[in-house]
Amino acid sequence: MAQPQSSRRPEVVLSLPFTGPWSVRNSPARRIPSHGTELFGQRYAIDFVAVDDRRRTADRRDWRTVLATEPADRFFAYGRPLLAPVDGTVVEVHDGEVDHAGRRSQLALVPYLLGQAARVRQGVRAVAGNYLIIAVGAGGPFVALAHLRAGAIRVTTGEQVTVGQHVADCGNSGNSTQPHLHLQVTESRDLSVAEGVPMAFRRFREGSRDGKQFRIREYALPAEGAVVEPLPTAAA
Repeated sequence: MAQPQSSRRPEVVLSLPFTGPWSVRNSPARRIPSHGTELFGQRYAIDFVAVDDRRRTADRRDWRTVLATEPADRFFAYGRPLLAPVDGTVVEVHDGEVDHAGRRSQLALVPYLLGQAARVRQGVRAVAGNYLIIAVGAGGPFVALAHLRAGAIRVTTGEQVTVGQHVADCGNSGNSTQPHLHLQVTESRDLSVAEGVPMAFRRFREGSRDGKQFRIREYALPAEGAVVEPLPTAAA
């Protein structure tokens, strides 16, 4: 029997953890599970990729884009500051995973995709790369930011953080084909067994996929392919 709507787990409200425009990928507004799997608490996870005013994710396209891998630092997201999306306590930090080259080339993606199952077998660190987890309360929920840049995590376990605090830089570690932020909320800090929890975002500006329409959204999930920017919270 289907569960009544009132039994649905409440959403955890976050602030967008960056400044400037970022494109939305794998939004739970499109499908659930958003990444096509329940593994590692990813049921309601969302990805963000930094873009410029032309909606490009990188500063150039050349022969490498078509035939090979590309340096991570040609992508706008690489090294961009990431901000705490909630007030809370850092309960886990993992660093030391390498930042990979970017892969937009179909030729470069083939060996990467063939290694997907092996990365899953290796567990959380191989998939999430460098990551940090913030506990919203003593018993959670827990907010995870993944694929962080190696050596650029600015907080430590046990540290109290506040919304908007610079906690890390965006990288391309773990299961990632180009620099981006993977964000998710779970009911457990142990991502190997965690279940995903729904999320919503405070006030933000959302542009349509074609860039012709814009709207202000409050306590919502951005649409797949939209470009979003955080806005100051409206005065009470």
